[in-house]
Amino acid sequence: MNAARARTIDIVAVTKLDRLARSTHHLVTLGRELAALGVDLLVIDQQIDTTTPSGRLLFHMIAAIAEFERDLIRERVRAGLARVKATGKKLGRHTKQVRVNRLIELRAQGVSIGKIACELKVSRATVRRRLRDSGLYPITS
Repeated sequence: MNAARARTIDIVAVTKLDRLARSTHHLVTLGRELAALGVDLLVIDQQIDTTTPSGRLLFHMIAAIAEFERDLIRERVRAGLARVKATGKKLGRHTKQVRVNRLIELRAQGVSIGKIACELKVSRATVRRRLRDSGLYPITS
């Protein structure tokens, strides 16, 4: 892209579209930017050549279908989230309940963070976080 922006190249050749962009949104954005810079795109395996009118048409059709598909997925996800919220379910990660009193008691006895984590069956990060929330673990910055 640096070479295209510097206008030192006229064409970008790739084997497949999926090797060019991370997502359909990225692909569409990249295609628009290349077109604005006057750089053509050649996709060898899919026989897309934006130097020809039919190649530009094919690229735009594929991009439009990909964008449509992306929008459909977004709508489905939003509808699913709304349905789950309407039923009153809580979204997000399930947090494991930690007996903070037991955690504080073990720490006061001098038990290591790792051993506390093993006994309570949680990660060391969770132990540190709960101790920090209770003011018993130093906050390092």
